Amino acid sequence: MSRPEGLQNALIGEALIDRLQREAPRAPLMDTFGRAVSYLRVSVTDRCDFRCVYCMAEHMTFLPKPELLTLEELDRLCSAFVARGVKKLRLTGGEPLVRRDVMTLFRSLSRHLDSGALEELTLTTNGSQLARFAKELAACGVKRINVSLDTLDPQRFRALTRWGDLNKVLAGIDAAQDAGIHVKLNAVALAGENEDEIPSLVEWAHGRDMDVSLIEVMPLGETGAERLDQYLPLTTVRERLAQRWTLEDIAFRTGGPARYVSIKETGGRLGFITPLTHNFCEGCNRVRVTCTGTLYMCLGQDDAADLRAPLRASESDDKLHAALDDAIFRKPKGHDFVIDRPGRPPALRRHMSVTGG
Repeated sequence: MSRPEGLQNALIGEALIDRLQREAPRAPLMDTFGRAVSYLRVSVTDRCDFRCVYCMAEHMTFLPKPELLTLEELDRLCSAFVARGVKKLRLTGGEPLVRRDVMTLFRSLSRHLDSGALEELTLTTNGSQLARFAKELAACGVKRINVSLDTLDPQRFRALTRWGDLNKVLAGIDAAQDAGIHVKLNAVALAGENEDEIPSLVEWAHGRDMDVSLIEVMPLGETGAERLDQYLPLTTVRERLAQRWTLEDIAFRTGGPARYVSIKETGGRLGFITPLTHNFCEGCNRVRVTCTGTLYMCLGQDDAADLRAPLRASESDDKLHAALDDAIFRKPKGHDFVIDRPGRPPALRRHMSVTGG
């Protein structure tokens, strides 16, 4: 064996040992309320090819690319959480599939599925890029995805997303289902915008064997719209739907905050995500990491921990795990979203796209 080959093999061996040591099981992450953190949402980019009226302003200023974690750093960060007991990993954005070379991250993280350390690798997407990536996602072990879709009317879709093309999203959903990926729809309930369309959206989704989750608009970031005008309580939506269909509460859970009902007439499931009308924090098992490595222990609180600094401070993950311990110790009991009067600024200045929505 030549000396360069021997050196190369030695370096590969050292890298493998470093990875095994990093990913060796450690004590599970547990907050002071006895809740185990088993679900991690990671924003891989704050950028998006849509400008949804409840999520972003039309003219956004995005983060400089040097501030973002590299794909290798994101892999290392996610792997540290997996070593601490995270079983479900969701990549988000912005729109995660607009991140250059993002599929290399999916391929690398899929090793945790192969080892059994991770139970689910998934993503939330607006669907615009799904036609390109559906087969690759399926090959990486992605079995289930969430697609954000608030309307099936092309003109309304364009108005709500400002830039979006409904046909591309529908083609993406087709591609995902053809690849064997189960699709769930997320729809934000918007007063005066899509509330009349909710029943037809649910019927369409259930007709294609897709679950639907309805979400109350959240007061995150300035979007150029008045949140109180957009806010539609899901208690009201459920009352209306109960006059149309037979709704039965069920114990079905996906690991997220949705509480589900089955609809007898459609044969499908409908979820309600209610950060405002019903605080769902008692069983919270989730934390979020931004594309810059900032950990938010709660979507509705400003307290955060910088994970980028300890990540870059050493090739060892000891400082990173110490930072995780300190952060999870501070995880609050619940959020305190409020929408109560016109002109009130959003509860939090950061946009959902930054937090990992």
